[in-house]
Amino acid sequence: MKNGVIRELFKNRTLLLMFLPVAVLLFLFNYLPLAGLVIAFKDFDFTKGIFGSNWMHPLLDNFDYLFSSDTAFRAVRNTILLNALFITVGLIFEVGFALLLNEVRNKYFKRVSQSLTFLPFFISWIVVGVFAYNLLDFESGAINHFLTTIGLKPIDFYSEAGLWPIILTIAIRWKATGYGTIIYLAALTSVDNSYYEAASIDGATRWQQIRYISLPMLRPTIIILTLLAVGRIMNADFGMFYAMVGDASLLFPTTDVIDTFVYRSLRKSGDIGMASAAGFLQSMIAFVLVIASNYAARKIDKDSAIF
Repeated sequence: MKNGVIRELFKNRTLLLMFLPVAVLLFLFNYLPLAGLVIAFKDFDFTKGIFGSNWMHPLLDNFDYLFSSDTAFRAVRNTILLNALFITVGLIFEVGFALLLNEVRNKYFKRVSQSLTFLPFFISWIVVGVFAYNLLDFESGAINHFLTTIGLKPIDFYSEAGLWPIILTIAIRWKATGYGTIIYLAALTSVDNSYYEAASIDGATRWQQIRYISLPMLRPTIIILTLLAVGRIMNADFGMFYAMVGDASLLFPTTDVIDTFVYRSLRKSGDIGMASAAGFLQSMIAFVLVIASNYAARKIDKDSAIF
């Protein structure tokens, strides 16, 4: 048995050497920091360090602020609802765009379209935030300038919190749709053309081919990527929210998420224990959601579940 294991390791030595840098990075940035979870249960003192700091009395005292604060509850609610909105709309746009590109027969047009939609992914959220400000500013924004030109009243976007879930959704779709389409398009290109040819001979229209061939072939990919997205549902994109919203407190009722809430709290109070408790809570809720989503996925398609 031992000799067989050694033989297999030696046989796959090239692959193992290629994996080694990934394993080191995974350990350093994903597993080693897990020891810092104890900060959530400690009265952290910089002079004593992580393991030398005293334990909280009571032990869950760092979590009290999160459970008793209306602002913290609002941040948790906004994080879940906004990310659920982003996942749902993103799934529709990415799958839909992949299906559209898959139907295009002109290879040059297909490549240009994919490149143009993929390009915004490389633009920093800081730059996107500047673009958004120049579009939405009440006094000098391009949208309000257009509205006044046609005789309509300008809109103060930075005081209308109800509009920002839509604005943020539009921004993230503009930036990420091209990137998210790649995996779905790759899955579609791997489908055997004989399926479409047989369906065409049987008289199936293009819509019927999409409905009964393309979408079922995409289902495993859709389930896996959705499960992975649900696993990150408690982790908002701090760069996007801070670049787009910043410290505009009038927008916090619909845009304040856990990441920005913790950042502001840490910046004002310097309470690392409370910030760590928020991060610990994020991870636990995400873990529960992944388990629940994976259970639901196994009920739909056992082979498409992660585990």
